[in-house]
Amino acid sequence: MQQLLLQNETIRAKNIVNLRLNFIEMKNRSIILYIQLIVMMGLVSCAKTGRPTGGPEDKEPPVMRKSSPLNMSTNFSSKEIKIEFDEYIKLTDINTQLIVSPPLKYTPIISPLGTPSKYIKIKILDTLKDNTTYTFNFGQSIIDNTEGNVATNFKYIFSTGDVIDSLSISGTIKDAFNEKADKNVSIMMYEVDAAINDSIIYKEKPFYVANTLDTIAWEITNMKAGKYLLVAMNDVSKNYTFDPKQDKIGFHSTTIEIPTDSTYELTLFEEILPYKLVRPSVASKSHIIFGYEGVGDSMKVKPLYNEPNLTSIALFEKDKDSLNYWYKGVEKDSLNFLVENKKQRDTVTLRLISKVTDSLNISASTRGILPLRDRYSLISNIPLVSIDTSKISFMSRDSVKVSYTAKISNTSDSILVDFEKKYKEQYRIQILPQGIEDFLGNSNDTLNFSFGTKKPADYGNVYFTIQNVKSYPIIVDLLDEKFNIVERKYLKEARELPFLNLIPAKYKMRVIYDTNENGIWDTGNYLLKRQPEKVIYYPKEIEIRANWDPRETFILK
Repeated sequence: MQQLLLQNETIRAKNIVNLRLNFIEMKNRSIILYIQLIVMMGLVSCAKTGRPTGGPEDKEPPVMRKSSPLNMSTNFSSKEIKIEFDEYIKLTDINTQLIVSPPLKYTPIISPLGTPSKYIKIKILDTLKDNTTYTFNFGQSIIDNTEGNVATNFKYIFSTGDVIDSLSISGTIKDAFNEKADKNVSIMMYEVDAAINDSIIYKEKPFYVANTLDTIAWEITNMKAGKYLLVAMNDVSKNYTFDPKQDKIGFHSTTIEIPTDSTYELTLFEEILPYKLVRPSVASKSHIIFGYEGVGDSMKVKPLYNEPNLTSIALFEKDKDSLNYWYKGVEKDSLNFLVENKKQRDTVTLRLISKVTDSLNISASTRGILPLRDRYSLISNIPLVSIDTSKISFMSRDSVKVSYTAKISNTSDSILVDFEKKYKEQYRIQILPQGIEDFLGNSNDTLNFSFGTKKPADYGNVYFTIQNVKSYPIIVDLLDEKFNIVERKYLKEARELPFLNLIPAKYKMRVIYDTNENGIWDTGNYLLKRQPEKVIYYPKEIEIRANWDPRETFILK
């Protein structure tokens, strides 16, 4: 009996131990599961926030792992190229950035576009030239998909012949007239052989091409030895041919022989187009606009047939290639005109469909403060024929009459008012009805204008000395920040140049070599092999402050 009780106690003790061990095991498992759950939640959280913090930032651009055919291949004959990279990349602005030299007739098909990938495929649609080295320069178009690092000027190069051409040429560009050059200028080279002529840039693609992208520097690589014509264009249509209506051009005046150790600066300019009459338009009743291309400053308009009651006035519009023709004394549905410009003659017939007559509008050249250096004027939208000064009242702040003279300008589009300016004064002008009459017989309603002046100490002066002038005469322009001419001076010999009573602001300065001594800047012409007149900008802004009189020295390079 005792033995049986002992056995039962032993079994019971073992069961208790097992239960405790099971409990401990379950507890340990729960702890492990809990820890695992926390770790998993942390991983999920990290996945949601992106790359774990604390790791090094990826600053390396994508690198090509391999390509098929191999980069720098010779005896190339494939129609498709595959280039693989070490990370996911995307292509941006590929149509502008990719420059193929020599240019292809048909644009190659590049894929994939719009989605990240580790490879680029190029499908060539052209028949390639024999024994020619081709360069596919991707510019800034290849970037890694995560960090945006750019594989700058990545090139894929191959030759259809036995060797890869390795010669190169480089240089810079500048604008002939503007301070800064355009971006994305194409640099083109044409092989000089017995068949080349000046018209090649209008009709054929160049043999080699490069692009400045967003800099002024350029380089053409993988060239073969030979003689070349060097040209630059801003090539608006991206067709590698010169369109004078929209493209600027620059050229090296002599043939270039490769190899060369020289660098070349190309100056881009807009050509003056040959004169051409643009179809006239009827702006309103009695007002026709004759537009033109090129130089039309000698243009004259007159009725083709005798119109005994017709009178007219023609005015060129400032800063626009157009002539405003005003007429009266004829009531017809159409008119015929003869338009002459030097030796060119055109005849046009216009249907006078507009029944709306322009009304007279007079505005002041200055509102608020009249600068000491400026002339006060009243501007009209219709040519003026008369003013009646008896209907004009010109008063100062204290209602004191101001002595003045008023006359219609030579261009008939404004009234010039001259008077002795007093400092820190307020002025008001009143013009009673019928004080002004325009060409069409309109007159004004009552007009009121007011303006003031400041004291000389509110303005600044600057005195310039120009050094290292290669030849005279030169044109010196003081410009505002928007490159409008504030004042122009013409120098035939060295002397100090004062620019007085300037509004406090930042200004710029340029010098133009007036080579042909006609008083204006002249652009270039490719066919005539004439370079534009040289323009040099002062390298820093000129800050004018009130009551300051700085002196500046401009040393021309």
